[in-house]
Amino acid sequence: MDQPPIIRISSAATKSGHKTVALIDRNLVERKACDAKRSDRKREIHNFHEADSDPLQRMLNAIQPGSYIRPHRHLNPPKSESILLLQGQLAYVSFGDDGLPEEGGLVLVDLGRGVYGCDLRPGVWHTIFALAPNTVLFEVKPGPYDPSADKEFAPWSPPEHTAEAAAFLAELEDRFRRFWGLPARSWELPSP
Repeated sequence: MDQPPIIRISSAATKSGHKTVALIDRNLVERKACDAKRSDRKREIHNFHEADSDPLQRMLNAIQPGSYIRPHRHLNPPKSESILLLQGQLAYVSFGDDGLPEEGGLVLVDLGRGVYGCDLRPGVWHTIFALAPNTVLFEVKPGPYDPSADKEFAPWSPPEHTAEAAAFLAELEDRFRRFWGLPARSWELPSP
């Protein structure tokens, strides 16, 4: 079966041009990992849903180490989300309203350890980050997607593309790695 065309829809995302079925195969996963390497944000999305208005949003999310996904929640409207790891190693962190990681909220998603993904309830402050190069996950959440209301960013977290964001991520990843007994992170903070 031939893979349907891949259509670039923004500088940070592509979508599948399939009419009936699209494969999630090694070629697509590797392509998205390469796209994430080239991205300024060190991540890239690939949508399988046709439009933002679709009631079920399905996508690949390719993330490289050092990519900062600002802590957020999906509360208005409330949305659950599920993620399944396809390759790499992923950290999931949930936080209390005070910005501290919750007890049991440091989840190591690692195929080698038998943890394949996680399911999140609506309204939980959370973030994810790659612990290994070329980390790719499959993500599902309810639609429609409205960029103005999709997520509420945590007020205690720094905005993306700031020195504070890089330091926040580095500190969080270091804490996560110590908690799980993982080797120290291999990426450096960007120069000011």
